[in-house]
Amino acid sequence: MLDIKQFLDAPDMVAQNAKRRGFELDPSVAVSLHQERLKLVDAVQALRTRANEIASSIPSASGEERQGLIDEGKQVKEQVKEQETTLKDVESRLEAELLKYPNMLREDVPVGADATGNEIVEVVGEPTTFTFEPKDHMQLAETLDLIDMERAAKISGARFAFLKGDLVLMQFALLQYAFTELVKEGFTPILPPHIISTEAMGAMGYLQHGGEEEVYHLRNDDAVLIGTAEQSIGPMHMDEILDASSFPIRYVGYSPCYRREAGSYGKDTKGIFRVHQFSKIEMFSFTSEEASDEEHAFLLKMQRRLWDGLKLPYRVMKLCSGDTGAPSARTYDIETWFPSYGDYRETHSTSNTTDYQTRRLKTRYKTSEGKTEFAHALNGTAFSMNRPLIAIMENFQQEDGSIIVPEVLRTWMGKDVIKK
Repeated sequence: MLDIKQFLDAPDMVAQNAKRRGFELDPSVAVSLHQERLKLVDAVQALRTRANEIASSIPSASGEERQGLIDEGKQVKEQVKEQETTLKDVESRLEAELLKYPNMLREDVPVGADATGNEIVEVVGEPTTFTFEPKDHMQLAETLDLIDMERAAKISGARFAFLKGDLVLMQFALLQYAFTELVKEGFTPILPPHIISTEAMGAMGYLQHGGEEEVYHLRNDDAVLIGTAEQSIGPMHMDEILDASSFPIRYVGYSPCYRREAGSYGKDTKGIFRVHQFSKIEMFSFTSEEASDEEHAFLLKMQRRLWDGLKLPYRVMKLCSGDTGAPSARTYDIETWFPSYGDYRETHSTSNTTDYQTRRLKTRYKTSEGKTEFAHALNGTAFSMNRPLIAIMENFQQEDGSIIVPEVLRTWMGKDVIKK
């Protein structure tokens, strides 16, 4: 959520930022509600002051004067209730209005309406070529008995899968590889809750702008299933004042992720590229306003280090204004080469959400001058498991249908090739 000061000080900038991201919004609505709120706060305070004056005067009053004070006190008490009800309504409307606005973009974010406006930062490696007709990941999985979607569909429906055998071992090898590298860099390993309250999910900004439709709701419990570990880790320090001397605070969480994929009908339906449940390793950082862009560069560096270790071809993309998620001020994607698509597809994302999430979470820190500020929060994919598995299978397949295991995973896999 944006700071109301931004609406008061630079309403045109707020409106232009929203427009670049596809939102036609009028900041004057929020400003008007804010001003109305201030008037009501003053009115309620004045009534409470008068109520206190009356209460202190009653003991020394007598007769008709005393009764008059008692009657006035009752009237003031009713007026306070009425004004507080009105104030609560205005505050609710103001919050709802502020929640319509996406985060303020960093100045270096390219302007564009959709993914076609994304900027290529760097291309690493060449697209994989073969001297034979390559197979897609499901053809390879069938030969090696690694994935069973037919049986998963019987018990869970479409877009669920059983991973089997060496593919399971590879997933946990990726986990060991990522945790080993990230713990060296000061990340604290986290196994987060998979169920969080709708309040926590809403504070993270993932129930607005269509996000509600992507989430699995547990209606009887006013809770949701997480779509990524960041949605649990972000609220972990809700209503806390962090120790700035410990910044950056870095976590790496491992969890299953549940997504309805409501807006992706007919898209990437083959195999395990886009499913309703998968596992993911997520990096998450809390830091100061001054250090958040530096921390963002660091998360991208860690993503690239992990990916370079697997020796897969990829490119780094800076997302444009129209393709950047609402909570983010800047997002980089890593897109990896998938032979079956003949194209690069997203495998990683890292975002600086600045204080957009922490403002609602009330996650703060004290500066060296003793001033309390909202912390900045950042997130980044280490491995979103299914897509790295697919990328390894397709890029490292051999003519006989076997799959070469990346060298950095062999210690945990216990083999250098997956074969019949």
